[in-house]
Amino acid sequence: MELAFAAPFGLVIGSFLNVVAYRLPRGESLVAPGSHCPGCDTPIRPWDNVPLLSWLFLRGRCRSCGQRISPRYPMVELLTGVLFAVVAAVHGIHADLAVELPFVAMLIAVADIDLEHRIVPNKILLPMVAWGVGASAVVRTGRLPELLIAGAAAFTFLLAAALIHPAGMGMGDVKLAGVMGLYLGVSIAPALLVAFLAGSIVGLALMARHGSDGRRKGVPFAPFLAFGGLVGLLAGHQLVHLYIHHFL
Repeated sequence: MELAFAAPFGLVIGSFLNVVAYRLPRGESLVAPGSHCPGCDTPIRPWDNVPLLSWLFLRGRCRSCGQRISPRYPMVELLTGVLFAVVAAVHGIHADLAVELPFVAMLIAVADIDLEHRIVPNKILLPMVAWGVGASAVVRTGRLPELLIAGAAAFTFLLAAALIHPAGMGMGDVKLAGVMGLYLGVSIAPALLVAFLAGSIVGLALMARHGSDGRRKGVPFAPFLAFGGLVGLLAGHQLVHLYIHHFL
């Protein structure tokens, strides 16, 4: 039941996230004009705009001009569908999905944009702050103080890290961490731990491969925060309880 509900919905949302990732950094409208080929500007017909399936059917090319369409687009759609299904399967169909699924969508969008443009747009973060506080006040009322404290703590922690090591991350990452705290609560602790651990592993791998040049290769941090956020959402409470049980 969870898969039947969440996976197709995630594919559709993933298609919209592709629009967001392409148009938002370029300052374009998200609603007009409609979907069109970036090569020949031909409007994409509805039957050529079915998430994942149309790309496969057309073999990754525009029907009109034959220009290659990046596999990144179906990958984002598939990833969103899979993650929506996983969240629904792990947590079940309940009101909290109104908070959790938009959070997953935000993580995918900011990771995608940061990988290409090295920015984390305020036009995504600010609406997510409003949605996180407003929706949590309705469906997670008892946790609202925890969520607000976690958001403030995560923002402050990464702000201190950014001030100590400015080359390591930007203010977009700091704000993203604060938004993640608003959605994860205490699970933001393992989420940040996983993000820093994953980022360190990739950084060391780059240094091992490229030597001294690896230090100068900038690696966007938002994708690691997004990965940590997913871990926090799916297993954060279990990790916190495990830590408390064994170490406190």
